[in-house]
Amino acid sequence: MRVIPVVLALSASTAGAATTQAESEPIAAPIPPALPAPLDRPFHGAIELAVNATDTDHQVFSIRETIPVQASGDIVLLYPEWETASHAPTATVAELAGLAISVDGKATDWRRDAVNMHAFHVDVPKGASSITLDFQFLAPAKAHLLRPDMAIVPWQRVLLYPAGWYVRNIPVAAKLTLPPGLTAFTALAFQTIDDGTLGFQPVTLEQLVDAPVYAGRYTRRIMLNEGASHPVTLDLLADAEKDLAITRPEVDRVRALIGQGLKTFGSAPYRHYDAIVTLSDVLSPDGSGGGVEHLEEGENNLPATYFNHAAEQLNNLDLIAHEFVHAWNGRWRQPADLWSPTFNQPVGGSLLWVYEGQSEFWGRVLAARAGLRDRQQTLDKLAMDAATVANRSGRRWKDLQDSTNDAVFMAKHHVAMPDWQRREDYYAEGVLLWLDVDARLRQLSREQRGIDDFARIFFVKDSAPLTRTYTYRDVCDALDKVAPDDWAAFLDRHLHTRSADEAIAGLARAGWKLVYNDTPTETFRQDEEEAGAISFDYSIGLRIEPDGTVQSVQWDSPAFKAGLSPGAKVLEVGGQPFSTRLLLAAVQSASSKPLRIRADTGGHKRVVDIDYRGGLRYPHLERIKDTADRLSALLDAR
Repeated sequence: MRVIPVVLALSASTAGAATTQAESEPIAAPIPPALPAPLDRPFHGAIELAVNATDTDHQVFSIRETIPVQASGDIVLLYPEWETASHAPTATVAELAGLAISVDGKATDWRRDAVNMHAFHVDVPKGASSITLDFQFLAPAKAHLLRPDMAIVPWQRVLLYPAGWYVRNIPVAAKLTLPPGLTAFTALAFQTIDDGTLGFQPVTLEQLVDAPVYAGRYTRRIMLNEGASHPVTLDLLADAEKDLAITRPEVDRVRALIGQGLKTFGSAPYRHYDAIVTLSDVLSPDGSGGGVEHLEEGENNLPATYFNHAAEQLNNLDLIAHEFVHAWNGRWRQPADLWSPTFNQPVGGSLLWVYEGQSEFWGRVLAARAGLRDRQQTLDKLAMDAATVANRSGRRWKDLQDSTNDAVFMAKHHVAMPDWQRREDYYAEGVLLWLDVDARLRQLSREQRGIDDFARIFFVKDSAPLTRTYTYRDVCDALDKVAPDDWAAFLDRHLHTRSADEAIAGLARAGWKLVYNDTPTETFRQDEEEAGAISFDYSIGLRIEPDGTVQSVQWDSPAFKAGLSPGAKVLEVGGQPFSTRLLLAAVQSASSKPLRIRADTGGHKRVVDIDYRGGLRYPHLERIKDTADRLSALLDAR
């Protein structure tokens, strides 16, 4: 936008007053020109990208990148901001440093865009052939991306790319130099150029970013489906060689998972698939797992003892399944508003209850079908899902549909009261939603069809080489093909309900109900251990750490009404020094005597009476007599 000055004729008597007024009143600055819009057009030549990942002392990646010039004039280079798996602007240009740019070998100045901090302008003269960049990616220390015995290379953090093209049209030829002695795993094809340096077969920028590299000193690769046309491998990387031990039954269960996934979804959307698993207490310090989805690989960061102490991993047993399902649900088929032609355009998350919620649901189901969890362990995990959903007090002001926006503005932000703020509830509530869909399909079809039939219709791979997007209407139409119904109204009830009973209605339709008793399941106990706190969520309404620090408080719970908040510290229970054992006993006996504690809240010590009479309460599932057991039918192996 250009701003054209307007000249006003002012009399001598008014000129001074007018000038004073103009100087005192702010005037909006002109908006800078928009950045080049991405176009679906050819890109001539290939970006050459060389990444040096050997500085493990400082966790610094050094990058040299050469970009073939497509046109002269003001060229804009973008540092990726929106990450596909986080559905949010979670990559920050603050981690880029030392940027130096030359054009055909001659150093040139650059300037950052005045509005978009992830955009850099370079003046390229006519006849120029290449732009060369040298810079560093300063990996955040807590991410532990670069260590002597293990390295993780997220490509979107170590490159810039020219604005004006779809990333699927930009070829990249990459090289990567790793610390000596590390073995690399990735879905990308590569060859070793020399000791420590890998040369990758040229791929599009989209394909490159969708296939990060994991490299480790202690590694093991296990083929999971020998002779298959679409091979799947289990790639293990550990901090210690002993943690690579995995028994034959454990391998067989992962093999069964792959088989059950293919039976559910039909043909594979990938040419090959690497289930990459790190076994590291450095990457999983609290004992909980975390993963990232890709079309031809899955990142699964799990505790060191995941395989050799599997009985202690009950809450992590469907992570590999969840990421594997994303090959179909998320990478092959993707919500239309989540798809973007670049890594710097905002996306929408209106269908995250399908993308993430249904993947979480299938994780529970496939883990059960493959024997990763036994039937009771699966019921116990579903009981925890149901209890989380049933006790979301924030449903009073924020529905599930609005929670699909959480990824954008809550990413990397602490949430003090998750039950009231409702952080990314499309995971757990998605499990209950899709359980209800399956039960409704069975009900309508007289137990002849279910959600597996939907999956084979909706996620089946056709000959199209690119991602296929879908809309809310497409989901309803596919369900209607399985069993006709007003699916839009059915799903809308789940997405907008203010009723906890409606949110967990799928349990009753499947023949089960949520109940509470005073005995925690082993799954619940392990969840407490991972959280580092004893959970009284369903009794007095708080979680408390071993030293008495209150970790969280349920909104409007007895603890909340008594004035406790996160960060408070319980000093005494019933006049005796605090211990979790003492508080457990006091809550259990609260029906016969008042629950009195002494707490320090922000330096103010006071006695607090918690008005509660219910005893200890832990979630379980129980069969509803004389009803169809549709849940068991869903969980049976195919």
